[in-house]
Amino acid sequence: MTPRPCPWPRLERIGLVAAVTAALIASGIAPHDRLTWFMEVVWVVVGLPLVVLLWPRFPLSRLLGWLLALHALVLVYGGAYTYALTPLGLWAQEVFDLARNHYDRLGHLMQGFVPAILARELLRRLTPLQPGGWLAYLCVAAALSFSAFFELLEWWAALIWGGAADAFLATQGDVWDTQWDMFCALLGACLSLMLFSSLHERQLGGLKG
Repeated sequence: MTPRPCPWPRLERIGLVAAVTAALIASGIAPHDRLTWFMEVVWVVVGLPLVVLLWPRFPLSRLLGWLLALHALVLVYGGAYTYALTPLGLWAQEVFDLARNHYDRLGHLMQGFVPAILARELLRRLTPLQPGGWLAYLCVAAALSFSAFFELLEWWAALIWGGAADAFLATQGDVWDTQWDMFCALLGACLSLMLFSSLHERQLGGLKG
Protein backbone atom coordinates (compact mmCIF):
# COMPACT_ATOMS: atom_id res chain seq x y z
CA MET A 1 0.00 0.00 0.00
CA THR A 2 1.38 3.43 -0.97
CA PRO A 3 2.03 5.60 2.10
CA ARG A 4 0.00 8.79 2.38
CA PRO A 5 0.76 11.64 4.79
CA CYS A 6 -1.37 12.11 7.87
CA PRO A 7 -3.57 15.22 7.54
CA TRP A 8 -2.49 18.36 9.37
CA PRO A 9 -4.45 21.55 10.20
CA ARG A 10 -5.50 23.63 7.22
CA LEU A 11 -4.97 26.85 9.20
CA GLU A 12 -1.36 25.83 9.84
CA ARG A 13 -0.78 25.25 6.14
CA ILE A 14 -2.33 28.61 5.24
CA GLY A 15 -0.13 30.27 7.85
CA LEU A 16 3.02 28.83 6.29
CA VAL A 17 1.98 29.93 2.80
CA ALA A 18 1.12 33.41 4.09
CA ALA A 19 4.44 33.76 5.94
CA VAL A 20 6.50 32.75 2.92
CA THR A 21 4.46 34.97 0.60
CA ALA A 22 4.82 37.98 2.93
CA ALA A 23 8.59 37.43 3.24
CA LEU A 24 8.92 37.12 -0.54
CA ILE A 25 7.02 40.36 -1.16
CA ALA A 26 8.97 42.22 1.52
CA SER A 27 12.29 41.01 0.12
CA GLY A 28 11.41 42.26 -3.35
CA ILE A 29 10.57 45.84 -2.35
CA ALA A 30 14.15 47.10 -2.24
CA PRO A 31 16.68 44.24 -2.54
CA HIS A 32 20.38 45.01 -2.47
CA ASP A 33 20.81 43.66 -6.00
CA ARG A 34 17.74 42.97 -8.15
CA LEU A 35 19.40 40.37 -10.39
CA THR A 36 20.72 38.40 -7.42
CA TRP A 37 17.35 38.63 -5.69
CA PHE A 38 15.58 37.18 -8.71
CA MET A 39 18.04 34.30 -9.15
CA GLU A 40 17.79 33.39 -5.46
CA VAL A 41 14.01 33.60 -5.05
CA VAL A 42 12.96 32.13 -8.40
CA TRP A 43 12.77 28.70 -6.72
CA VAL A 44 10.22 30.11 -4.26
CA VAL A 45 8.30 31.95 -6.97
CA VAL A 46 7.91 28.70 -8.92
CA GLY A 47 7.74 26.21 -6.06
CA LEU A 48 5.15 27.83 -3.80
CA PRO A 49 2.33 28.03 -6.40
CA LEU A 50 3.23 24.52 -7.57
CA VAL A 51 2.78 23.08 -4.07
CA VAL A 52 -0.53 24.91 -3.62
CA LEU A 53 -1.89 23.81 -7.01
CA LEU A 54 -0.89 20.16 -6.53
CA TRP A 55 -2.05 19.94 -2.91
CA PRO A 56 -5.52 18.45 -3.59
CA ARG A 57 -3.92 15.55 -5.49
CA PHE A 58 -0.59 15.33 -3.67
CA PRO A 59 -0.70 16.73 -0.13
CA LEU A 60 2.68 16.91 1.56
CA SER A 61 3.64 15.60 4.96
CA ARG A 62 3.78 18.10 7.80
CA LEU A 63 7.55 17.69 8.12
CA LEU A 64 8.19 18.38 4.45
CA GLY A 65 5.81 21.35 4.45
CA TRP A 66 7.66 23.02 7.32
CA LEU A 67 11.08 22.25 5.84
CA LEU A 68 10.11 23.71 2.46
CA ALA A 69 8.82 26.86 4.15
CA LEU A 70 12.03 27.20 6.18
CA HIS A 71 14.16 26.70 3.09
CA ALA A 72 12.11 29.31 1.25
CA LEU A 73 12.76 31.83 4.04
CA VAL A 74 16.51 31.12 3.92
CA LEU A 75 16.50 31.79 0.16
CA VAL A 76 14.37 34.92 0.45
CA TYR A 77 16.56 36.39 3.19
CA GLY A 78 19.72 35.69 1.20
CA GLY A 79 18.18 37.12 -1.92
CA ALA A 80 17.17 40.37 -0.23
CA TYR A 81 20.68 41.18 1.02
CA THR A 82 22.87 38.88 -1.14
CA TYR A 83 24.48 36.02 0.76
CA ALA A 84 27.74 37.87 1.35
CA LEU A 85 25.97 40.81 3.02
CA THR A 86 23.25 39.21 5.11
CA PRO A 87 23.14 40.93 8.54
CA LEU A 88 22.88 37.57 10.31
CA GLY A 89 26.00 36.29 8.59
CA LEU A 90 27.90 39.53 9.21
CA TRP A 91 26.93 39.38 12.89
CA ALA A 92 28.24 35.80 13.16
CA GLN A 93 31.40 36.82 11.31
CA GLU A 94 32.09 39.56 13.83
CA VAL A 95 31.12 37.65 16.96
CA PHE A 96 33.08 34.50 16.08
CA ASP A 97 35.93 36.33 14.30
CA LEU A 98 35.34 34.47 11.03
CA ALA A 99 37.22 35.19 7.83
CA ARG A 100 34.02 35.61 5.79
CA ASN A 101 30.24 35.72 5.89
CA HIS A 102 29.17 32.07 6.12
CA TYR A 103 25.45 32.54 5.46
CA ASP A 104 25.90 30.91 2.04
CA ARG A 105 27.16 27.77 3.83
CA LEU A 106 23.85 27.67 5.69
CA GLY A 107 22.06 28.05 2.36
CA HIS A 108 23.92 25.10 0.86
CA LEU A 109 23.41 23.02 4.01
CA MET A 110 19.68 23.58 3.52
CA GLN A 111 20.14 22.73 -0.16
CA GLY A 112 20.89 19.19 0.94
CA PHE A 113 18.83 19.04 4.13
CA VAL A 114 15.45 19.78 2.54
CA PRO A 115 15.75 18.12 -0.90
CA ALA A 116 16.75 14.86 0.83
CA ILE A 117 13.39 14.74 2.63
CA LEU A 118 11.59 15.87 -0.53
CA ALA A 119 13.24 13.02 -2.45
CA ARG A 120 12.37 10.61 0.36
CA GLU A 121 8.71 11.58 0.22
CA LEU A 122 8.52 11.24 -3.54
CA LEU A 123 10.32 7.91 -3.58
CA ARG A 124 8.26 6.43 -0.74
CA ARG A 125 4.96 7.52 -2.28
CA LEU A 126 5.62 6.99 -5.98
CA THR A 127 7.89 3.93 -6.06
CA PRO A 128 7.97 0.50 -4.34
CA LEU A 129 11.11 1.46 -2.40
CA GLN A 130 11.01 0.64 1.30
CA PRO A 131 12.99 2.25 4.15
CA GLY A 132 16.57 1.05 4.05
CA GLY A 133 19.93 1.51 2.43
CA TRP A 134 18.85 2.05 -1.17
CA LEU A 135 16.23 4.63 -0.22
CA ALA A 136 18.74 6.58 1.87
CA TYR A 137 21.38 6.38 -0.86
CA LEU A 138 19.01 7.66 -3.54
CA CYS A 139 17.85 10.52 -1.31
CA VAL A 140 21.44 11.65 -0.74
CA ALA A 141 22.22 11.20 -4.44
CA ALA A 142 19.19 13.33 -5.38
CA ALA A 143 20.25 16.10 -3.00
CA LEU A 144 23.81 16.06 -4.36
CA SER A 145 22.48 16.10 -7.92
CA PHE A 146 20.44 19.20 -7.15
CA SER A 147 23.49 20.81 -5.52
CA ALA A 148 25.64 20.03 -8.57
CA PHE A 149 22.97 21.45 -10.87
CA PHE A 150 22.92 24.66 -8.82
CA GLU A 151 26.71 24.95 -9.17
CA LEU A 152 26.27 24.63 -12.94
CA LEU A 153 23.68 27.42 -12.79
CA GLU A 154 26.22 29.62 -11.00
CA TRP A 155 28.77 28.85 -13.72
CA TRP A 156 26.28 29.68 -16.48
CA ALA A 157 25.31 32.90 -14.69
CA ALA A 158 28.98 33.92 -14.57
CA LEU A 159 29.36 33.18 -18.29
CA ILE A 160 26.24 35.15 -19.22
CA TRP A 161 26.40 38.12 -16.85
CA GLY A 162 30.08 38.21 -15.95
CA GLY A 163 30.86 40.43 -12.98
CA ALA A 164 27.17 41.29 -12.54
CA ALA A 165 26.67 37.75 -11.18
CA ASP A 166 29.38 38.01 -8.50
CA ALA A 167 26.85 38.59 -5.72
CA PHE A 168 24.92 35.48 -6.84
CA LEU A 169 28.08 33.37 -6.86
CA ALA A 170 28.99 34.53 -3.32
CA THR A 171 32.47 32.98 -3.51
CA GLN A 172 33.96 35.82 -1.46
CA GLY A 173 37.40 35.00 -2.85
CA ASP A 174 37.33 31.32 -1.82
CA VAL A 175 38.78 29.18 -4.62
CA TRP A 176 37.25 26.08 -3.00
CA ASP A 177 33.77 27.59 -2.73
CA THR A 178 32.15 25.07 -5.10
CA GLN A 179 33.59 22.11 -3.20
CA TRP A 180 32.52 23.60 0.14
CA ASP A 181 29.02 24.18 -1.21
CA MET A 182 28.61 20.58 -2.29
CA PHE A 183 30.12 19.27 0.94
CA CYS A 184 27.59 21.34 2.92
CA ALA A 185 24.78 19.91 0.79
CA LEU A 186 26.07 16.37 1.41
CA LEU A 187 26.30 17.03 5.14
CA GLY A 188 22.79 18.50 5.19
CA ALA A 189 21.30 15.54 3.33
CA CYS A 190 22.91 13.00 5.67
CA LEU A 191 21.87 14.96 8.77
CA SER A 192 18.25 15.30 7.70
CA LEU A 193 17.91 11.59 6.97
CA MET A 194 19.51 10.64 10.28
CA LEU A 195 17.37 13.07 12.26
CA PHE A 196 14.01 12.84 10.52
CA SER A 197 13.61 9.52 8.67
CA SER A 198 11.68 7.88 11.53
CA LEU A 199 9.42 10.90 12.05
CA HIS A 200 8.87 11.20 8.31
CA GLU A 201 7.92 7.52 8.08
CA ARG A 202 5.35 7.90 10.86
CA GLN A 203 3.85 10.97 9.16
CA LEU A 204 3.57 9.05 5.91
CA GLY A 205 1.61 6.37 7.71
CA GLY A 206 4.26 3.74 7.12
CA LEU A 207 4.50 2.97 10.84
CA LYS A 208 1.97 2.86 13.64
CA GLY A 209 2.23 5.30 16.49
